Amino acid sequence: MSVRFPEANIQSLTVTAGVSTSRNPVLTLFSTRLAYMNLVSKRMTRIRPSATVAITDLSRELKSRGRDVVSLSTGEPDFDTPENIRRAAQSAIRAGETRYTIVDGIPELKAAVADKFRRDNHLKYDPSQITIANGGKQIIFNALMASLNRGDEVVIPAPFWVSYRDMVLLADGTPVVVEGQFDNGFKITPGQLESAINARTRWVIFNSPSNPSGAAYTRSEFRSLTDVLLRHPHVLVLSDDIYEHLTYGDFEFSTPAEVEPELFNRTLTMNGVSKAYAMTGWRIGFAGGPRSLITAMRTIQSQSTSNPCSISQWAAVEALTGTQEYIATSRLAFQRRRDMVVDMLNAIPGIECPTPDGAFYVYPSIVGCIGKTSAAGKVIRTDEDFVTALLEEQEVAVVFGAAFGVSPNFRLSYSASEELLREGCRRIERFCHGLR
Repeated sequence: MSVRFPEANIQSLTVTAGVSTSRNPVLTLFSTRLAYMNLVSKRMTRIRPSATVAITDLSRELKSRGRDVVSLSTGEPDFDTPENIRRAAQSAIRAGETRYTIVDGIPELKAAVADKFRRDNHLKYDPSQITIANGGKQIIFNALMASLNRGDEVVIPAPFWVSYRDMVLLADGTPVVVEGQFDNGFKITPGQLESAINARTRWVIFNSPSNPSGAAYTRSEFRSLTDVLLRHPHVLVLSDDIYEHLTYGDFEFSTPAEVEPELFNRTLTMNGVSKAYAMTGWRIGFAGGPRSLITAMRTIQSQSTSNPCSISQWAAVEALTGTQEYIATSRLAFQRRRDMVVDMLNAIPGIECPTPDGAFYVYPSIVGCIGKTSAAGKVIRTDEDFVTALLEEQEVAVVFGAAFGVSPNFRLSYSASEELLREGCRRIERFCHGLR
């Protein structure tokens, strides 16, 4: 199963919300692609802009026009970057750390990352097995570009982060989507994984806790999945651990190479500072993995972006080595928000919202809303219809489930303030009560 996100759908979303695509560079590029195919490569026909970016940009555009939009589409903590990290950045500027650095990270940051992996995940990487990039997204992009040949397959559990599929396609690979069922907490089973693997399989991607569902695999669940992977030694494992520090209650985080040490030499363990330390704009991701793969990823980066921002790297050193008090504080705040949002959504007719173990998203089912008509006369045939009408009629921005590979659902980010979350949920309730 792969998710299609046709050009017409983004265009429709924009027009019905009263915004011209000419005002939005992301949507403008997308909507004019067909008219100017002679200007771009055939590769561009395989991919589309990020749905989360498109909807977030649209909500910002509406706000700039005076619309009272409650935007719950962005996966970004609303907290300020901790003060000690900001001070470290200022100190780096004063110290003149403003020049090019080693292509994939300064030694001090690589050492801090290696210490983090040992401390938190019991994974022992030499600095030569560590790479630093411009955000976790570039880590994944570099890895796929460096390792995929045409026809190689990548197993992607769904619901998935929107960029996995398109990155695989850009790297000439073939995405193989395996759907995690609602009744299984959106997690795939060992049987599903086994069925998806064949001689062409190059990678399996795990994202736990997950964007968009917040689902997280327990240690025993990972053990069952890694048992499958042990039977297929040609398959690499990419573990996207970016939400590692955002788990709730008594849930204990684990990562595949930690659960099964025999997978260590074929696993890329990716993480970053954006979510855990409220540093989304600083753009620092990191990974540990096999030395040959890390070397190839370094070569990709040397011919694309070169080094991450020098100031951000020194800030990330402080994030990983300084006080960790912020993590516990933010985790408690996010857990309160999660519980509030889940309770409010589950009280709305037509919506069923599981309680996620981590990240800062919920991914409710709207099966009970499909086939109905909104108060303004919009027929809700799909989850995209739902979020389009919700934005148009109640000015709440969320992301439709088809973009993540599982429908009919939507993703709501509870990284906003409690006040905005309450207001957003009230508006969703009004919208659903108006369905007939």
